[in-house]
Amino acid sequence: MAFSTPLDILKEAILLERRGQAFYHQVAVGTTNQAIKDFFETMAEEEGRHVEILETQFRAYDQTQAFEKLAAQANDGTSLADMVLTPELMEQIGAAGYEAAAISAAILMEEKAVALYTQRAEAAQDAEERNLFQWLASWEQGHLRFLVQLDKEIRQSIWQDSGFWPF
Repeated sequence: MAFSTPLDILKEAILLERRGQAFYHQVAVGTTNQAIKDFFETMAEEEGRHVEILETQFRAYDQTQAFEKLAAQANDGTSLADMVLTPELMEQIGAAGYEAAAISAAILMEEKAVALYTQRAEAAQDAEERNLFQWLASWEQGHLRFLVQLDKEIRQSIWQDSGFWPF
């Protein structure tokens, strides 16, 4: 879907991030395993941080017709990249069908976010707008890489456990 104004793209981005935050929070609430809960809570916190940044940009653009310089603090705090893809986490998620299905759904959400932000960064005429959407695309790409690797490891583990390998 094409968006015609910076405010339109910011509204769509805020909505996308809020949906992601709610989804990750719900998965965290729905599991009893602490490692899985921590993983999805971290995802929800990161999406919440994106919402805050986007809402600040929305207000600034709405008032001044200009994007604010992306604050240095946008990158501080705990990051999903700091989490380790441990065998225990993979085993726990792989054994929990709901959480494994959530990983697949999360991949689709992150792919949509990466595509939206990348397209907007490429189309942006304003340097601060381009920086904002490049930063968001990069951050969401990190989420996507982590989720895809997790999904791959879970799938291989399930295939191994099910005897799908010829050796």
